Amino acid sequence: MGMAETLLADQATPHAMQWLNKPPGSGAATPPHQDGFYFRITPNEAVTFWIALDPVDAENGCVRYVPGSHRRGLVRHERSRTLGFSQTVADYDAEDQSSEVAIYAEPGDLVAHHSLTIHRADPNCSTRQRRALTAVYLSARARRDVEALTRYQEQLKKELAETARI
Repeated sequence: MGMAETLLADQATPHAMQWLNKPPGSGAATPPHQDGFYFRITPNEAVTFWIALDPVDAENGCVRYVPGSHRRGLVRHERSRTLGFSQTVADYDAEDQSSEVAIYAEPGDLVAHHSLTIHRADPNCSTRQRRALTAVYLSARARRDVEALTRYQEQLKKELAETARI
């Protein structure tokens, strides 16, 4: 937790761990998003540690970050229709795309990003695995915004119901 506390300038609380897997030849891109959109915390102060388990490059879907995007605050998201990612940044434009930084990694490499950093990943077009683990830590100042979480869940249920009718 020492690194999380240094990056957050506060005591850190473990929040979640996640296994990520982009199998060889998978056609699913990870849409541009901010992890903090899903966390529904105030203030939106959290750090995600992304740990590569396989070599990661452009061919197998490396993570791409928009530098400085955490300074924008929480941006508007909309329904993505991507399994596992209900939302995407609504106004992701050519300027964001041109400023992206692709992060290549080797097994064991750790990348950290703020909960408001906009990031995405391409599909895995290779014959290799692209697996990773994430560990999320919240700032001790961060509190769950129960009302915002409830509104989001209700909106998501409504969107899913509408999609089922199409």
